[in-house]
Amino acid sequence: MIPQDPVMLLSYINLKLRDEFSSLDQLCDILDVSKSEIIEKLKSINYEYSEEQNQFI
Repeated sequence: MIPQDPVMLLSYINLKLRDEFSSLDQLCDILDVSKSEIIEKLKSINYEYSEEQNQFI
C-alpha cells in the first residue's frame, strides 16, 4: 500500500525510484499501482515526473 497523502507519497515514490526502480513504469508494474493516479496526485502539489532524472521534481 502506498501513502495517500501527496507529500508522503512524493517522498515514498522518489525514495523507491532512487533505490529500487529504474523508471516510474517499472515501479508501477511491480507495485501494481496506477501510474496516472500517482502522476495526478503529485501534480496536485506541483510535482512532475522527470524521466531524465527518474524522480518527481
